Amino acid sequence: MVQLPASGAYLRAVRESARKIRETQHIQVNEDAIRALLLSPAFTTTFPRLSKNHGLALPLRFSSPLAELNFLAVISLLNFASGYRAALHVETGRGAWDNIRALAFAMHIESAGDEGDLLSAAGMRSIGDGKVAELMRVNVHVERAHEQIPGVTVGELGGPMYELVRLVTKTLNETGAKLEEMGYPDLGTLVAEALRAGRKARLPDKPDADADKVLEQIVRAIPAFQDMYEVDGEPVYCFKKALFLIHAIFVRFGSLEPPPFPAPETSGLPVFSDNVIPSMLVYLGVVDLSASPLQRIFSEAQPNDDPHLKLAGLLALPLEIKKEQPRTDQPPTESSKEGPVVSAREGYILRAAAIDACETAVRVAHGMDVPADLEWIRALTLPDLDAWLWAGAKDRSDYRQLSRFMERGTVFF
Repeated sequence: MVQLPASGAYLRAVRESARKIRETQHIQVNEDAIRALLLSPAFTTTFPRLSKNHGLALPLRFSSPLAELNFLAVISLLNFASGYRAALHVETGRGAWDNIRALAFAMHIESAGDEGDLLSAAGMRSIGDGKVAELMRVNVHVERAHEQIPGVTVGELGGPMYELVRLVTKTLNETGAKLEEMGYPDLGTLVAEALRAGRKARLPDKPDADADKVLEQIVRAIPAFQDMYEVDGEPVYCFKKALFLIHAIFVRFGSLEPPPFPAPETSGLPVFSDNVIPSMLVYLGVVDLSASPLQRIFSEAQPNDDPHLKLAGLLALPLEIKKEQPRTDQPPTESSKEGPVVSAREGYILRAAAIDACETAVRVAHGMDVPADLEWIRALTLPDLDAWLWAGAKDRSDYRQLSRFMERGTVFF
């Protein structure tokens, strides 16, 4: 069983375990490809817009800052379902994150009615599969032929939507029970306490000490944030959802004067590695799998494409800009095709490689010689690179057609 990192060393554990796993699994980071990407029209023409697209616009009213913090905490807790993206597109017409957002919105709105506060510890502990399916607006039944009556079909619980609903319900139930056991009325209260502890941990010579403390307290308390694995006897720590939550708090509250919560500064946080960011880095040539057995995952996904021609196209000016097509307010339609399925081990290796590759990309960016009009590249931060990769994957028609690996049964991404 993987042990949690040592106290005070959570961020270091993420970075160091990612680098070690990448190296031992013979995955390379191509620094020339990083430079080519950072200077490419694909990056420079879209970065100012996409790097601030965190998917955190919340068209909701909250009774207090703590209620909003609780909402951010719950939506971060539920920030998974990427393994069901294709099935969700078929069922609802939306991808994983948009469905999770819709679920959290529905829970918030429903909590104003007679059901009680579904976002409280008690509400999370007691919510059932039926309610989750109703709020997600998905069908959790599959049809099969009747065993004795020809031509008759019967419905029974099953299929990918049922599997996802069960994962969501289990995550909410276990988290609610854990919060009640610790005496917290909701997840937001626990997070607020962690933020106060982070403020006390600030050190002038260690700028990320407060974020490290917040990460530690959240991860230690809630199993659904314990995003870690063991690969060939070595631990790998990603903590994607908890890191996302800390950055979401900074985005929402960090600029307020005075802030209602002591939000840690997050420019140095490791990226929030899911399935999108590693896949994009492979397609963009930054993560090199040529010496790794994992290369088959992406070669099988698109076996007939010339990788050199594809890379040239991916780094070029976006097709939508070339054609001067007017942008609309409607979200672009993503591909609903299934991506290559990976095991938990393979998923963690790819996610760790992406974490380390992004650390390298930011280091390279800070040392680059760039034209005066691109001087902003030298100030690139990890969260902004994360946002560009994540939002960029949904922004261009050719990027949206790129297969992303998928892992079913996980509650971590």
